[in-house]
Amino acid sequence: MTALATPPVTGRPAGSSPHLLRWLLRLHRPALLVWAVFVLVLGGLLLWVGGPLTDASVEGWKQYHACATNGCVYDPSAVGRYKTWYTYTTIAVVAAPVLVAAWSGAALTSRELEHGTAQLAWTQSVSPARWLAAKLALPAVLITIGSGLLVGLHHWAWSAGQGRIDTAKDWYDIGTYAANGPATAAMALAALVIGALFGLLKGNSLASLVGSLCGTGLLWSLMAIATPHLWPTVTKLSSLQHEVPQGSGIIVDQGLVTSTGAHIASPQCGAITNSGCRARYAKLDAVGYYNDYHPQSHYWPLQLTATAIILAVTALLTVAAFRLLKRRTGSSAPAHKAAAV
Repeated sequence: MTALATPPVTGRPAGSSPHLLRWLLRLHRPALLVWAVFVLVLGGLLLWVGGPLTDASVEGWKQYHACATNGCVYDPSAVGRYKTWYTYTTIAVVAAPVLVAAWSGAALTSRELEHGTAQLAWTQSVSPARWLAAKLALPAVLITIGSGLLVGLHHWAWSAGQGRIDTAKDWYDIGTYAANGPATAAMALAALVIGALFGLLKGNSLASLVGSLCGTGLLWSLMAIATPHLWPTVTKLSSLQHEVPQGSGIIVDQGLVTSTGAHIASPQCGAITNSGCRARYAKLDAVGYYNDYHPQSHYWPLQLTATAIILAVTALLTVAAFRLLKRRTGSSAPAHKAAAV
């Protein structure tokens, strides 16, 4: 692997923290403004969804249920408007880590290595390690505040419609579950570090962009697959008189229970009141349904466990980024003696 040259110090003691902070703010001002606008606009939309749109939808459903004849009047547009904007804002909150990964991979480290501004910073009494720490620290604070605010507002907007709007999403809806919890905010931090790591690894904006998006997508997919298995499930047994196994939540496994207590796959036939289904169940020696699932009381244990895992992965990736930078520059700090004039 080709080492990155660490230029000698020019004699300017310009590496103070305030100077470095001002330089970073000036360098990434457009991205920071875009992030601030994104958070403010989306936050405003979530306040609108959880306030006026929710109230209008609730009133629309009240009018609908009050209809005694076909001649009654209610406002279906209010119901549809709430559903549409809730979906849009949910997608936007969940997409925040993708935006962070795209920016981090394309600009945070790779572009500066391409253009030589990173090497220039290392001549200003700023070690490569300190440069990377500053590059990560400021965005990490802003991303944590912004994504945490959006997640909190989305949870509030979702809660406002619970028990009041017939078509409100359940807590275990995939998009709602993700947008409502701290795991999404943790994923945004992970996306920041993944982008920075690919930037150091590739040193090319386009390659780093693709790598950071793929890396973030992979981590997201793995966590989605692992999340149902991060906490012990609850098993609910129910009668074959029902069409399907009873119990709502995040389903891990379900099927039929035999007379010996064994769990087997269900033929998805329906209730035992159907003669055809009754014969199939008798052939399988089935006496009931089982459902291994997570009820709503498992929401926070699942979210907090997933968040802890994502933060642990983020910490490991951060260590990997610093070690990669040290190996590529050959040193974690520039020389401290100014060049002779």
